[in-house]
Amino acid sequence: MELKGRVVVYSILGCPHCMRAKNTLLDLGVPYTDISLDTYPQCREEVKRLTGGRQTVPQIFFNAKHIGGNDDLQTLVKDTSQWEASLMELRNTSPGSDGPQIPDPSTAVKDSDAGEFTCEPDEYAKLVQDLKTSGLIKDHSKIFSNYKRSFVGREFVDWVVKTKGLDRSVAIEMGQALIDKHFGHDVKSDETFQDAPDKYYRLLEDDESTALNAGETSQCEPKPADELGEEIRKLILKIYTAFLSPDGKKVNYQGIGKSAEFEKYKQLTRQLHRVRISESNREEKLSFFINIYNALVIHANIVHGPATNLWQRYKFFNTIRYIIGGESYSLQDIENGVLRANRKGVGMFTRPFSQSDPRFKIALEKHEPLIHFALVCGAKSCPPIKTYSSKGIYEQLKVAAESFLDGDDGCQIDMKKRQVRLSKILKWYQEDFGRNKEEVLQWIVAHLPSESERKSQLTELLQGTKYRVDYMEYDWGVNS
Repeated sequence: MELKGRVVVYSILGCPHCMRAKNTLLDLGVPYTDISLDTYPQCREEVKRLTGGRQTVPQIFFNAKHIGGNDDLQTLVKDTSQWEASLMELRNTSPGSDGPQIPDPSTAVKDSDAGEFTCEPDEYAKLVQDLKTSGLIKDHSKIFSNYKRSFVGREFVDWVVKTKGLDRSVAIEMGQALIDKHFGHDVKSDETFQDAPDKYYRLLEDDESTALNAGETSQCEPKPADELGEEIRKLILKIYTAFLSPDGKKVNYQGIGKSAEFEKYKQLTRQLHRVRISESNREEKLSFFINIYNALVIHANIVHGPATNLWQRYKFFNTIRYIIGGESYSLQDIENGVLRANRKGVGMFTRPFSQSDPRFKIALEKHEPLIHFALVCGAKSCPPIKTYSSKGIYEQLKVAAESFLDGDDGCQIDMKKRQVRLSKILKWYQEDFGRNKEEVLQWIVAHLPSESERKSQLTELLQGTKYRVDYMEYDWGVNS
């Protein structure tokens, strides 16, 4: 199709709504210029200015005319007369200076290739390798206990003194460093190394673990969670971009499982064993654990297949896990333990972490309601898949909430019946949004886009006293 005018789509990588919009334009033969806000982050302010403050993507322009997001584009396409009129204007009118301007390619953010990661060797990795060939690691049987693949504290100190020529005090410090660096741990979870004949320790890689990243521990110097998380995010983003369906609704799990990127990802998850998560702030924990949760769901679907009934879903969320910072985290642990500040989840009788649990120190001090629009459990009714970075995490989460709540999967309103139908996410986790249905609706109003029709409708309903709140059936069908 020949156009004098210009169609501009502002998007981000891996955004399902963006992919649907661009796919629609492709199907209709309409050429467009895609401006990625990942590549040209300076354009975000221009988007806000041109759209009256909108922060969601995509944002679509026909010359200077703001069409809106994907839903607006689909509405326009269905209106044959309006669509033909818009195309006629594009055919005959050149873009002016009052519309979106194409950024200079020289201003693009130069991003390192995802998957090409740096690794600074850990000085203790060599000690671990020597320990593995020392003969100290073996099964130890006691009257009431059997410690498989373990070594004795006293014997470790003796071995270091003899083979390394160091004082006992230094050898004890080295034993403690193995624990602190998450190479190993006390078999009874004590965090202190002792030069004693009745204290047993085990390397993390020798634990009998079902974690999907279990096995030989990375020999890289442990990285801060935000740094490692950003490397993982970039690789996940490449995977999402390549293996989401054209309409952004489904994940090609089989394709991911056979990809070179997924092999790199599995190798990278070994660095999670010793990642420095305890020093992270709230924003870093949010982005890190949201991305890891979503990636773990995909990893599990590839390795084990999807859960197809209630019992399998229970098992899926409670047994699928990664080793992170020396501790084991299931999907439930990440969502309810860390991100919901140690709150009981659906079907849980106790909080995920006791106060003596090392993971309790990692949990957020206050729950974050916005995570529910970012965590993707692998079901059709889940929010779209995205990745998140610690810089600007709250803005990213608010955009995700706006997109979900302003769509039919999140909220439906029938003004004639004065009925509101909500995603069951808002029922299962009601305490995160409010004490009752009215407070939940008020929370939704506060988190809908300012120009949203749903916002106006909910505001009107809340001004009265007669309205009904129901919940939509949750489609647990796998998004494959």
